[in-house]
Amino acid sequence: MEKIFQLNSEQATEVLAKQLAQLVFQPCIIFLQGDLGAGKTTFVRYFIKSLNFQGFIKSPTYTLVETYELSQMTIYHYDLYRLKTAAELELIGIRDYFIKPAVHFIEWPEKGLQFLPNPDIIIQLAWLADHSRKIVMTANSALGTVLLTKIAEK
Repeated sequence: MEKIFQLNSEQATEVLAKQLAQLVFQPCIIFLQGDLGAGKTTFVRYFIKSLNFQGFIKSPTYTLVETYELSQMTIYHYDLYRLKTAAELELIGIRDYFIKPAVHFIEWPEKGLQFLPNPDIIIQLAWLADHSRKIVMTANSALGTVLLTKIAEK
């Protein structure tokens, strides 16, 4: 299942991220794809903020992973852009992150596919010529299909 959204404002991106945040109720793996500046980190920030997180939400570009402990869930936000080889994921103990039930947002997943579990949803973000943002969400599991179906119902 695939859903395509053309978002004409930053607020529309925030609304879509909030909708997804309200639906995720169990462990979930989400891949984020798109060029630099396409809005991957922004989408994750809106997702986390909508769950009443009060702290600073920073990009994991230099740390590779940021952890957010919320009352209702743990969120891991990864940015694999700076990886030189996929094997670096083994060095940071990537498999350990997937033991605990959590929501995982992974930017630039193609840089470490051999060490990552399959995603439930793949989100592709792109800027269009008219300065709107195109977001394509693709379900990649039964959970992903359920989540995307519910977004469509809103």
